[in-house]
Amino acid sequence: MMAAACARTLGKVARLALDTPTCRVTNTAAIAPRISTRCQGRAYGTGGAGSRCGTPLAAPVRGGGRVLGCAFLLGGGFGLYQTVKLTLQRHLAEEETKAPELGTDLKLTLYQYKTCPFCSKVRAFLDYHGLPYEIVEVNPVMRQEIKWSTYRKVPILMVNGTVQLNDSSVIISVLKTYLISREKTISEILSCYPEMKAKNDSGKDIIEFGNKYWVMVRDADADRLYPGKDDRKEEIKWRKWTDEWLVHLISPNVYRTPTEALASFDYIVREGKFGTFEGFFAKYFGAAAMWIIAKRLKNRHHLQDDVRQDLYKAVNDWVAAIGKNNKFMGGDQPNLADLAVFGVLRVTEGLQAFDEMMEHTKVKKWYRRMQKATQRES
Repeated sequence: MMAAACARTLGKVARLALDTPTCRVTNTAAIAPRISTRCQGRAYGTGGAGSRCGTPLAAPVRGGGRVLGCAFLLGGGFGLYQTVKLTLQRHLAEEETKAPELGTDLKLTLYQYKTCPFCSKVRAFLDYHGLPYEIVEVNPVMRQEIKWSTYRKVPILMVNGTVQLNDSSVIISVLKTYLISREKTISEILSCYPEMKAKNDSGKDIIEFGNKYWVMVRDADADRLYPGKDDRKEEIKWRKWTDEWLVHLISPNVYRTPTEALASFDYIVREGKFGTFEGFFAKYFGAAAMWIIAKRLKNRHHLQDDVRQDLYKAVNDWVAAIGKNNKFMGGDQPNLADLAVFGVLRVTEGLQAFDEMMEHTKVKKWYRRMQKATQRES
């Protein structure tokens, strides 16, 4: 049954791939025209500003004081009902951006670098869905905390101490599938995301994962999760855009100048897991090295001399794709693309690049809503 479900979904992947434009790192100028019309004509059936409670005007009453007294009691009771109803609606409206906590028997352990954009993506997903998890901060120099793993990158998510999930996008897709389709185990779902050996642009062997942006659910669940005609396609497109373009803008921007590089490494050392001597060398030598590397990354990804302009354009493209009338890409609630973009941008908080991005782009309102939606209960 699981194999059949995978086969049906993979068929849809193939069909979608044929009519979904590819997001390429080196051709971002072509993205903007497509995304500018993304939200035209889209409607969301979740209430909101159009939902109102009207109370009819009182009509003349005949039949003396007893009837009038009954009418008074009935009117007062109806008024009280309306007051309570409106109060509840306001309370629900305040909570609408927070996903309902989903009961789960999963024991989750996240191996991470706190300042890694990919790890931040996973935390954003877990926090939004109210999933409890433990964090193991990995020393980025020795990586002793993951010496047991043949996969040597983070994030790694261990499920119930036995099932290992690698790659941030695979982790998110697997967990989202599990939360919707509880009849499948994590191991069964993971089989739909096969590991594949590949080579990167430099000819180096790497591990990739098939279907990693797909949530593997039945048609009925997919219709509920993606009510709009192009909702699924848009979510996948922007999740890929986050991994293939947005994340590559972070290092050139946070290490743009020697001063910014030093401030960034001060933050990395403070938030990460370093020994005393490791922290000292990482802060000063690491900052110098990354300032140089950032310049190479700028050339590799064909960025402008002023890399801030690429960051501003990318962020404004994202905001334009959401649309003026939507709170999130997912409508009234964040979808997986919202969580991915937020997770990547969040690692720049407290740095000059973040402050200037908030000042010179239109992202602030969306970003503040995402902060509220992903806030963990203490």
